[in-house]
Amino acid sequence: MERANHLDPRSPFVLDTHELGRRPGSMRRAHATVPAPEDLGTDVIGVPVGDDVELDLQLEAVMEGVFVSGSVRARAVGECVRCLDEVVENVDVRVQELFVYPGRAEAAKESGDDEEDLPELDGDLVDVEPLVRDAVVTALPFQPLCRDDCPGLCSICGAHLADDPQHSHETLDPRWAALGSLQSTLDEKRES
Repeated sequence: MERANHLDPRSPFVLDTHELGRRPGSMRRAHATVPAPEDLGTDVIGVPVGDDVELDLQLEAVMEGVFVSGSVRARAVGECVRCLDEVVENVDVRVQELFVYPGRAEAAKESGDDEEDLPELDGDLVDVEPLVRDAVVTALPFQPLCRDDCPGLCSICGAHLADDPQHSHETLDPRWAALGSLQSTLDEKRES
C-alpha cells in the first residue's frame, strides 16, 4: 500500500528530492526566495509575514536519507526593549538537517537506537519550514536594542531619553517627605 503525500508540493518550503534518487553522493542546489510564514520570530522581533526569506540550500542523498544544508537570509523587524523604537536586524544563518527515508526512522526505533527523532521524507518531499523556523528564531536577539547604549524611556514620564540626555525630575526621598511637611508648617507659623 503506497502512502499518500501529506505535504503540499506547491508550498514554497516543500522541496522535491525525486531527481536525487537514492544514490548516495548525488546532490542538487535549491535557490529560492519565499514569503515568510506567520510567527517567524518572537513577541518582540520577527520576520514580517510575507517578507522575503532567501533560501540557498544543497540537497545531498546519503545512505539514511537526504541531507539538507545551506543558508537562510531574512530581515527581522521589532521594537527596542528599552525605548520601543523600531529595530531592524538582518538574519543570515546556516542550516543543516538530515531527513530520513520513510521506514529508516521506524527501523532505528525498533533496533533501540536512542537517536533523537529525525524528520522523515514524505515520499520524495521534504518540508524545510521547521528547519528554517528553528534557525531563524534562535538567531534573533532575545532583547533587541536600537543601539547598545540606548538610554530608554524615563520611568516617571515616559520621555525618550535619547532626545534629551539631561532629562531629570526633582524627586524627594519618601523618608524625608514628613520633614518637608513639617518645614512648611514652621514657615506658615513664622509668617503669622
